[in-house]
Amino acid sequence: MWILAAAWLAAALVFASFFMRTMIPLRLVALASNVAFIAYGLLGLHYGVFGRVYPILVLHSCLLPLNVVRVSQLRRLVAVVHDASDEEVVRSLLPYMKTEVHAGGAVLFKRGDPADRLYVVQSGTVRFPETDKTAAAGDVFGEVGLFAPGGSRTLTAVCEGECRLAAIEQDKVLELYYQDPKFGFFLIRLVAGRLAARTEGLASLS
Repeated sequence: MWILAAAWLAAALVFASFFMRTMIPLRLVALASNVAFIAYGLLGLHYGVFGRVYPILVLHSCLLPLNVVRVSQLRRLVAVVHDASDEEVVRSLLPYMKTEVHAGGAVLFKRGDPADRLYVVQSGTVRFPETDKTAAAGDVFGEVGLFAPGGSRTLTAVCEGECRLAAIEQDKVLELYYQDPKFGFFLIRLVAGRLAARTEGLASLS
């Protein structure tokens, strides 16, 4: 019987949805299950059992457009996250940050110190002696230590002249990482960029 086949297909799709690890595949499988359940409900008309299955038809007729909307929203979100510029993300962080002013020569942290915050340089220059590199206005630093094993700093940071910095605590960074896809993607891109630069530096030395 076709109605039985539709019922088993719908049940199999619902079961499969529990194995989806990301949202878009989950929603697509949910869409397929909605269609299967709607077919099951409509087949109930042909087999004379519509009175027992019409609640399923009504439910999945409502869920189908909802899942279509959610898939559309997720695709738009992925596009926005992919196209977001680093400047936009940093600007969105500022309301959560506190301004700090440090004198020239001040050591912000040393290699091996616990990593407790992320910084954005507003003015001045911060130098990293181990790599002889610097961070200037608009640059972000301190993010690698937040995700490093043991949560410790991998470099030392020293102010060259007076520096004005915006700082955000580790707990807030992690909260935003989980809540804001744009910020999460920004951090991943930032850390990956640092690792790529370090790998290139080691390759050139060898």
